[in-house]
Amino acid sequence: MSDLRLAVAPMVDRTDRHFRYLVRQVSRGVRLYTEMTVDQGILKGNRERLLRFRPEERPLALQLAGHDPESLAEAARIGEAYGYDEINLNLGCPSAKVRQGGFGACLLRDPLRVAATLRAMVQAVGIPVSVKMRLGLDGHESYPALARMVETFAETGVGVFIVHARSALLALSTQANREIPPLRHDWVHRLKGDFPHLTFVTNGGIKSLEEALCHLKRVDGAMLGRAVYEDPFVLEEADRRVFGLSHQPSRLGVARRMRAYLEEEVARGTPSWAVLRHMLNLFRGRPLGRVWRRLLSEGRSLMALDQALRLMEEKVGEKGQEEEEDPEGNPERALALPGEGV
Repeated sequence: MSDLRLAVAPMVDRTDRHFRYLVRQVSRGVRLYTEMTVDQGILKGNRERLLRFRPEERPLALQLAGHDPESLAEAARIGEAYGYDEINLNLGCPSAKVRQGGFGACLLRDPLRVAATLRAMVQAVGIPVSVKMRLGLDGHESYPALARMVETFAETGVGVFIVHARSALLALSTQANREIPPLRHDWVHRLKGDFPHLTFVTNGGIKSLEEALCHLKRVDGAMLGRAVYEDPFVLEEADRRVFGLSHQPSRLGVARRMRAYLEEEVARGTPSWAVLRHMLNLFRGRPLGRVWRRLLSEGRSLMALDQALRLMEEKVGEKGQEEEEDPEGNPERALALPGEGV
């Protein structure tokens, strides 16, 4: 499998093809994952809408959810035919909707059934099959039980384990499951020591590239999630520091490329907001970042993006420093935005 040192987690309503394209403008090396995609949606739904992507998004993995070995194997075959680099099985989502469907984290109750599913998927495709799993269920996890599950799943031919270093508490909300169960990254580190021939990527609560680099001293990879959505430029130094690439992105450069992307997508019938909503945090924490966000949120159009781009080019510039400030320290007073009083 290609480089797994740094990845962006699959996130429902976040890591669609538009956001993945944006992240790829920031980092060429980071591995990207789709949103969780239910196998029945691929088999019976709008396959093209669910699976299409641009070649620039690769390396890219398709995350599947389901509980039937044959259906998941067929969905994996279809994903391979679409050009994905990896098929990942979701064994970690604790949401009520997913639980009602009989997939996600609740599958960990029956490791042997999971193993049968993984075996069918591995046999169905020629690309790697991986799992994304929790440490256990409902606070009853133990390291020996986790190690036994890993060993069982590895016997199917799966070699990559992305481990969200928390238990799944099925009685709690998805958000609570990101906050209440304690993080135990040390268990993932220990798995790597006990199974050195397998690949382990640790996930959960990693908020910066520095944290990711610390984990890379102990495991094969680190996966960031909401930190990237909240500010894609958390990956600004990833190519240089992790992958040894000379690529050095700038926020304005990424915004300009996303402008060209949006124009192409709108011509194909994509609503502008489908792309723009992922760009709101592009200048997070930077001068006039809140103004950028407001212009896109209120305008929701290519014209609004053009206005926001002109503003950032004129008032901030490539280096990200505000070039004209109001004497009273109010950035919006210095803007003189068209059509607005100050």
